[in-house]
Amino acid sequence: MQNYYQRIKEHIFSQLRIRYDENNGLLKQNDIDEEIENTKKLLQTDAKKYLFKDENINLNNDGFKRIKEEAEKLFDVQMEEGVFIQGDEQKQRDTTWWSNKTKLELEQNDENYYWGRYKKYIQTFLPPEVVKTVDEDTDRIVDNIGNPKLEQFDIYGMVVGHVQSGKTSNYASVICKAADAGYRFIVVIAGDKNNLRNQTQKRINEAFVGKNVENRKVGVGNFEPFRRDKLPISLTTVEKDFNVKDADKNSQGINFDNITAPILLVVKKNTSTLTNVISWLKNQYANKIPNHAMLVIDDESDYASINTKEDDDPTTINKKIRALLGIFHKSSYIAYTATPYANIFIDHQIEEIEKVKIDNKNKELNLSKDLFPRDFIYALDAPTNYFGARKIFLENRDKYIVEIDDYEDFLPIKHKKDYDLIALPNSLYEAINLFLLNVSIRNLRGDENKHNSMLVHISRFSDIHSKIALLINNYIEPLKEDIKVYGKLSNADKQSQKIRQLLTVFAKYYNHLEFSFAEVVAKLSEIVSSVVVREEHQKSKTRIEFRDDIASNIIAVGGTSLSRGFTLEGLSVSYFVRSTIFYDTLMQMGRWFGYRTDYEDLCKIYMPYSVAEYFSQIIEATEELMDSFREMAKESKTPLDFGLAVKQHPDSLLQVTARNKRKKTQKFTHSMNLNGVLKESVRFSKNLEVHKKNFQVLKQTVLRLGNNYSKSGNHYIWRDVNKKVVEEFLKNFSVFQKDQLDTLMPINFILKYLKEYNTNWDIVLYSGSQAEIVFDDIKVKTELRDSPKPKDLGSYIEIGQRKISSGTPEIVLIDDSNVLEEIKTKRFGKKGDKTRFIRKHLQRPALMLHVLKVSEFYDKLPAFGVVFPDKGINSSQTVEYVVNTVYIQSLLDEEEYDD
Repeated sequence: MQNYYQRIKEHIFSQLRIRYDENNGLLKQNDIDEEIENTKKLLQTDAKKYLFKDENINLNNDGFKRIKEEAEKLFDVQMEEGVFIQGDEQKQRDTTWWSNKTKLELEQNDENYYWGRYKKYIQTFLPPEVVKTVDEDTDRIVDNIGNPKLEQFDIYGMVVGHVQSGKTSNYASVICKAADAGYRFIVVIAGDKNNLRNQTQKRINEAFVGKNVENRKVGVGNFEPFRRDKLPISLTTVEKDFNVKDADKNSQGINFDNITAPILLVVKKNTSTLTNVISWLKNQYANKIPNHAMLVIDDESDYASINTKEDDDPTTINKKIRALLGIFHKSSYIAYTATPYANIFIDHQIEEIEKVKIDNKNKELNLSKDLFPRDFIYALDAPTNYFGARKIFLENRDKYIVEIDDYEDFLPIKHKKDYDLIALPNSLYEAINLFLLNVSIRNLRGDENKHNSMLVHISRFSDIHSKIALLINNYIEPLKEDIKVYGKLSNADKQSQKIRQLLTVFAKYYNHLEFSFAEVVAKLSEIVSSVVVREEHQKSKTRIEFRDDIASNIIAVGGTSLSRGFTLEGLSVSYFVRSTIFYDTLMQMGRWFGYRTDYEDLCKIYMPYSVAEYFSQIIEATEELMDSFREMAKESKTPLDFGLAVKQHPDSLLQVTARNKRKKTQKFTHSMNLNGVLKESVRFSKNLEVHKKNFQVLKQTVLRLGNNYSKSGNHYIWRDVNKKVVEEFLKNFSVFQKDQLDTLMPINFILKYLKEYNTNWDIVLYSGSQAEIVFDDIKVKTELRDSPKPKDLGSYIEIGQRKISSGTPEIVLIDDSNVLEEIKTKRFGKKGDKTRFIRKHLQRPALMLHVLKVSEFYDKLPAFGVVFPDKGINSSQTVEYVVNTVYIQSLLDEEEYDD
């Protein structure tokens, strides 16, 4: 059956883009309705035979209604320009050479060949505002790499984007513009797995080359003009990584001096591959290459590219990348990553190293400077239709996250590769059923030619992956048979227990869907045979492939091979159980981020509560760092300043520790900047005696403060209190901590702050709406903390969303009426702006006292928070503390390698 919906939608969208361009980036109020009506009329005429090459093409009113909804969403997508900081040397260079000169000259002479084609290509599927912002972002990035007309340069930059948010299209745009500008050698280092390299090569073929290995046109190759003299010379293909024999064959004796088109390599981040590239170049040029510029794009640059050794002999991959850069007099290196922690920890003081033996094949070579982004860092924004961490874990957690706790009896989080796995948890069977329903629903919605996938990531061992895949197959094959046999019957659920289980899942999640269960299971009976289980690891016999000529429906089972840049097309259901707590590792495992046009409502992620909490903590910490980045951009700070901010952020403690541990450091001094920070006690021991004693500590503190208070509503405030009162409270109050790196309440750092900073404090005692508590003449009520429901985590409970206060509790400390009026009337833009504004107006750090009622646990639970004023980006409230890192060795050992 022809996909009439998609073809009609593409026609309407192409017409709307014409209107959008003609109206200078705007659609008039009735443009969408008019174009839909025009198309309806066209379908009633013979013209449809010539336009659509099909005289039977048609669409019902529901279809046109969906097209209207999609068009409104597409043309409403917004994307803000990124944020930029430059190094001191970079500020002295010409950083408008591209946008204000070269690009204008190329456009005037109609020579912006590569970017011109790619822009036409992405306009067919990206929202207009996104295309505009990609152009603007990449203009600024190309402005900051070296001008290829200069005699010599070595530029080091970094681009930071969200996971699966479109970094590939960004660096594809940079590649196109760099090639237009005159770069002749372009290397994309695309991760350390074959599947990721192959996928990246395919996308670069579509974005830049325009053809595949069979000489068939792809992507930009379908757009005019097509110039053979401009055809990039790709020495790698989707099927093959770089090797010297193929490179010599494909290049046919050419060198940089006798070609007008750029040479392209998309290589795996692998020592032998990089060695081959270096050897091939050295065979062509005995000395440094003087007249031609090289661009290196290091995708997933925080992985394997970083030198983690402290001696003069760098780690192998780091050494090879620097040796490659050292071959050219003119080179620009851009690191792309969503998790920049590792890049920030690179030693910026390491300069060029001469005559280093890098392997047995090559003679001694010069190494470039280390890869710290000394010249620029560019932080990309994400479009408003991005399905990202904030939307999933902070704003709509109940909608997208299905918390699971039944997996430990089947496969413990910590297990060996020979674990005897004989069954799967019920929650995984439910997730599989949900995925089958999603495949059918997307087909009913007109997406029958789109890929669908499900992720199962619950082990790091390939042997376990094989066992999981076998058990899933054993479950799904008889289910598929029942669906095929009974699916089209009006009473299918009465005929099969397995279909009744499908109905249970449908009723649980899709009771407001536009289709009935009968419609969904009937459609599923037609397509369920196409659902397959695939393992993705180094031992896999049949690897995951998303072909252009058939829609795939894949249940993907794997570990690290399904992380770091690899895209699972049409991913709607994820089942994820891993124990890592390192930001970069965890975020890169999150394949569910990205764009889910038309099926965001079908997306579900099955994971333990603790893992969901880690993701929440990561996104909050990352957003705070990006806020600091924006402030630094306004203040013209440098990448070194941002590096220091990352290292000193309170939630970076574990990440910094991990990096130092990789350098065999068992103890090190960590600096933590408490500027503008709020920390609260949100974990509580189940030992009620602890809370009785803590209540007495809180009570004695309040009595000691006496009657010299003011009130804000029902809350009591003591101002300008001697810091010893706070210090004694913190020393006597028993805080539950999982370990010394527990940054939810970094008590040791706060105590160090009290010791080193000679400043008075404010103290607040908050009042709620529950039972009354009396401290002499001071009367407050307990605060109810039942929603979200606190979590029982074995030896302790944790308050929902890891917050004991709500809103902006610091506002009670503001006593300036002008500031209060500004808070009331000011329109705050980004989330968190109001909180930062309030903290900028705090006079002193504050201790915030609470007595909580947590039903089913304790009705008089003492808790506290500590907030520090935000003194601006140029200020620091930094304390140092010696951290022993021995205890995290087991965590690092587990993260070092997947089997």
